[in-house]
Amino acid sequence: MSEPQIDAAPIVFASPHSGNHYPEEMVSALCVPLMDVRRTEDAFVDELFSNAPHHGGTLLAARFGRSVVDLNRDPHELDPAMFHDGPPRACALPTPRVEAGLGCLPRVGARGEAIYSRLLYKAEGERRLSGIHDVYHGQLSGLLDAQRTRHGRALLVDCHSMPSVQPGRRNLTDIVLGDRFGSSSDARLVNRLERVFRNHGLTVARNAPYAGGYTTRRYGRPKRGIHAIQIEINRGLYMDEQAITRAGGFSALRPIMDAVIVEMIAAIRELTER
Repeated sequence: MSEPQIDAAPIVFASPHSGNHYPEEMVSALCVPLMDVRRTEDAFVDELFSNAPHHGGTLLAARFGRSVVDLNRDPHELDPAMFHDGPPRACALPTPRVEAGLGCLPRVGARGEAIYSRLLYKAEGERRLSGIHDVYHGQLSGLLDAQRTRHGRALLVDCHSMPSVQPGRRNLTDIVLGDRFGSSSDARLVNRLERVFRNHGLTVARNAPYAGGYTTRRYGRPKRGIHAIQIEINRGLYMDEQAITRAGGFSALRPIMDAVIVEMIAAIRELTER
């Protein structure tokens, strides 16, 4: 976590999928190259928002890769068939994501292929859930609650990236903003965010194909003073998706994200003053 370096604003920029650390226990169980697993990461998103603390925002970035544990999933969104001796926690009703192998503990990689050479053990799963997922959301909820208590309101900007090419989807926009169809944030905040991107020449869609995941749903409670917006950035804007390296557009995108940071800090401060 990177704390504000100037007057702190009631805002957290979170990057739950930009981590690239994989424990040896997991790597030894893979049946695919680690690079195949790494292509599920939202690589470099934490770097795009790294100036948030310089402007008064808090930046919370994951350390572990998305395939280790998906921080944007409910911890009970588990596939019991993945485990040798039963799941580590009670499983929620199966969802399309779990059935596709994309639960809180994913079993498939970026191309939909199985990534493990064996079943996992309950203890392995619990180590990931308690040591990573619980810790991350404990920090995030604590930050937002403290900011709301101090300022009356708080804003979570959940920062993600999306593949530039997706089956069945043509002409994917540059940016997708998710606010759970208006339920997770004051519309004025989302409008200002969209305006910044459009003013910089980027195309923007709302809630399609991404309306916001577990994090936006869990924390976005405008009536209780916490607003949550999800940002999805087209990876084709800034990176080589196969090699997982920064592309030429990375340096051009960073000042745009700085403008986003500044605008959203101003927006939530103005909202708290009303």
